[in-house]
Amino acid sequence: MFDWFAFQTGATAFVLAFTAAIVFFSVFKYVYQLITPYNERELIRAGNTAAAVGLGGALIGYVLPLASALSHTVSLTEFAAWALLAGVIQIAAFTVVSRLLYRALADRIEAGEMAAGVYLASISICVGLLNAACMTT
Repeated sequence: MFDWFAFQTGATAFVLAFTAAIVFFSVFKYVYQLITPYNERELIRAGNTAAAVGLGGALIGYVLPLASALSHTVSLTEFAAWALLAGVIQIAAFTVVSRLLYRALADRIEAGEMAAGVYLASISICVGLLNAACMTT
C-alpha cells in the first residue's frame, strides 16, 4: 500500500536537497567563471569548444562531490559545509593548474585549443572524484 505521508516527507526532503544543490551549483558556476581569466560565456557563444569542455569538466568535477555530500550528509547545514569545501577545492585546483603548473592554459583555451580544454576538464574531474571519495568516510 502506498504511504502518502512517507512520500510527502520524502518528497519535501528531496525538493529541499535538490534546490540547495542547484543553488550551490549555480553559485559555483558564477564564482568559477569570475576567477577564470577569460570569459567562458563569450568564448562558448563564439563556438570555442575548448572553453566549453574546460567549463564542463569543472562543473562535473564540482557536481561529483556535491552528489556524494547529498548521499552522505544528514542535514542541510552539513551538506552546505561540504558543498562550500568542494567549491573551494575546485577553484584551488584551477588556480594551481593555470597559474603555477601550466601558465599558458588560459591563452590556449582562449585560442580554442582542445588539448588545453580536455586537460583542464580532466584535472577538474579527477579532483572532483577524489573529493567525492574523501567525503564517503
